Amino acid sequence: MTSDATPQPYGTPEVPRVAVRGEAHIEVDPEIARITITVSARGTDRRTALDDLTRRNTTVLDLIKSYGDPVEKLETGAFSITPELTRHGRGERIRAYHGRVLITAELSDFTTLGELTTRLADLDLTRVDGPWWALRPDSPAHGEARKQAVHEAVQRAREYAEALGARLTALVELADLGAENATPLTMAAPAGMMRTMAYGAEDAGAPALDLEPQRQSVYAQVNARFTMTPPQL
Repeated sequence: MTSDATPQPYGTPEVPRVAVRGEAHIEVDPEIARITITVSARGTDRRTALDDLTRRNTTVLDLIKSYGDPVEKLETGAFSITPELTRHGRGERIRAYHGRVLITAELSDFTTLGELTTRLADLDLTRVDGPWWALRPDSPAHGEARKQAVHEAVQRAREYAEALGARLTALVELADLGAENATPLTMAAPAGMMRTMAYGAEDAGAPALDLEPQRQSVYAQVNARFTMTPPQL
């Protein structure tokens, strides 16, 4: 048995409801950038390769740390020492050892980023990839997009009501669809959002790269339901 207190999801002739979706899409400048640095080394024996890799890794870390506050995060990822085998007669022998360390750095100063990237790429057996541009998770841009989506929902509902000679009386429901879509640093950037640089140490004192930060798209969507006065049909 249905009671009179049972909610009416679609409203009633006396208290009709209007359901709308509000959307917002804004573009803002990025707040941080990430680069990855791959440091390599090669030696005829394991110890030589390891010592060389350790020295190069320390040089890279010291250079990055020397930039201070603009470097917001510095992390060491994968590390490997791999033997290179060569066939000799009836057996296999180790020809050399290859070492590799992957380092990730996040910066908030893009002028510093251009200078640091060039200096890193100018080091021997060092590869630089990136930058990947992004917003911080708590960026005000996310809140601004949500506000715009709510305002659009209210405006759209009001226009529907006015078209019927009615007016909005109350908000019944506001549902966040979680549709904002800024690219996080932990995800691969879509096509067109990554620039890759791989250099050897060819020229001394190479000029700083002039990087043009890529603007970030932020989306927000909400569903909203309102009650309104009876329409004038």
